[in-house]
Amino acid sequence: MSQNGVIIRLPEERWQHITERHQDLTDKKELVLNTITEPDYIFDGNEGALMAVREITGGKLLVVIYRENSSSDGFIVTAFPTRRLKSLKKRRQIWP
Repeated sequence: MSQNGVIIRLPEERWQHITERHQDLTDKKELVLNTITEPDYIFDGNEGALMAVREITGGKLLVVIYRENSSSDGFIVTAFPTRRLKSLKKRRQIWP
């Protein structure tokens, strides 16, 4: 569930997309889902998407991009690790 109270789904097709591109996330499905429910930050993404960000280890961040289709449904678009917090902070921070 997102900070807006929206249930966010992770369709199998999206999970395959994520793990094909970022094999280091293969065993981190729970972490991806928890980043939505317990982010350190949420930023505006592109074209109405939201970016949940959570520190995972020593300066490494997990970014999970998701959409809220309605007040009761949304889905994860993609997820990836990064160290570029400065770059993310150039976006509009929505939460906290």
